[in-house]
Amino acid sequence: MLFAITCFDKPNALDVRLANRDAHLAFAKTQPITLGGPLLSDDGQSMIGSLLVIEAEDRATVDAILAADPYAKAGLFQSVAVHPFKHVLPQA
Repeated sequence: MLFAITCFDKPNALDVRLANRDAHLAFAKTQPITLGGPLLSDDGQSMIGSLLVIEAEDRATVDAILAADPYAKAGLFQSVAVHPFKHVLPQA
């Protein structure tokens, strides 16, 4: 099953994001991530959060992956939303 995850950074937390970015990317490469990357501010320049699509058996697995992410361990996120996701476009 696919899960869509949106994470929004705490205000003024760019330094936390940058300090943990290498560890986060190394961790992410070991996970079942179908799609992922930073969310950007309206000007398209500043990173303000993350968007992920993860393939996992269940929500508990997704929660465990998210809890182990270096960004989460560093307290970067103000909010995290997880929703089951159905891939429709583009057609597989």
